[in-house]
Amino acid sequence: MTDLAQEAGEVRSFWQGLGLPGLMDLHVHFLPPPIERAVWREFDNGGELIGRDWPIRYRFDAATRLRLLRDFGVRRFPTLPYAHKPGVADYLNDWSRAFAADVPEALWTATLYPEPEAPSYVERLVRDGVALFKVHSQVGRFHVDDPLLDDVWGTLADSGTPVVAHVGSGPVGTPYTGPAATTRLLRRFPRLRVLVAHLGTPETADFLDLAERYDGVHLDTSMALAPFFTDPYGGQGGLAPDLVPRLAALQDRVVYGSDFPTLPFRYADQLGWLADLGLGEDWLRDVCWRNAVRLLGHTISGDEAP
Repeated sequence: MTDLAQEAGEVRSFWQGLGLPGLMDLHVHFLPPPIERAVWREFDNGGELIGRDWPIRYRFDAATRLRLLRDFGVRRFPTLPYAHKPGVADYLNDWSRAFAADVPEALWTATLYPEPEAPSYVERLVRDGVALFKVHSQVGRFHVDDPLLDDVWGTLADSGTPVVAHVGSGPVGTPYTGPAATTRLLRRFPRLRVLVAHLGTPETADFLDLAERYDGVHLDTSMALAPFFTDPYGGQGGLAPDLVPRLAALQDRVVYGSDFPTLPFRYADQLGWLADLGLGEDWLRDVCWRNAVRLLGHTISGDEAP
């Protein structure tokens, strides 16, 4: 654990140097143990949606991972369950709700799937105060504008509840990924608050277009600056230089996310890559704290206000 203690010191030095009280990390996964084991097997086997060897750096039990996030100074994080087929959302949502009730830092997160029951359980969760939702169109094999979700998106647009959406084609594209379905969805529900995971990699430019057009579109940084994720074939990877000024202009809509624990590299590395963009300390303060606080609004406590 010596290396982890050193890394925790690096992470804390990063946010302390910015004058922040910690980090808001809006891309963290905690899943029911049977689901988690199945997901990790996919990473271990380089499954069809993974596409390559992917060593999981933080392969610890939940208690150890919680302790590590606290050592890092992560003040709030979601659990980000994602339904991969009909009939599992309720199970994931009940588990995630119980986890958040037991863990003060955990944001109550839910998932949804295009199924006839979705409008009723989403409406109930919103009424009960869920903080955010997660959808994964790559794993779930659905378009986000599936007609079965029409009433769901109406509810979420009206409530302003954010949705973390893996809709980009990284690491492996499918017929359900890419910007087309999200573009159609936003034309119909322009007030949706969508947090595009991984900066929408590799279609980052297209998802930046959507963020520039719709005020509710945000982007999380998880994995998107990592050569491992953006170019697995030995090139430079990372963010194309011409996109950096556009991220600068969207200072209030870029949100820090890590994808902990399924990282193949050090948690601290992503913070370094953010700083290496050269967009300044005020941009980093917004990305690593203030934007998440604004996005989550009343679902977090007053001591986390900007």
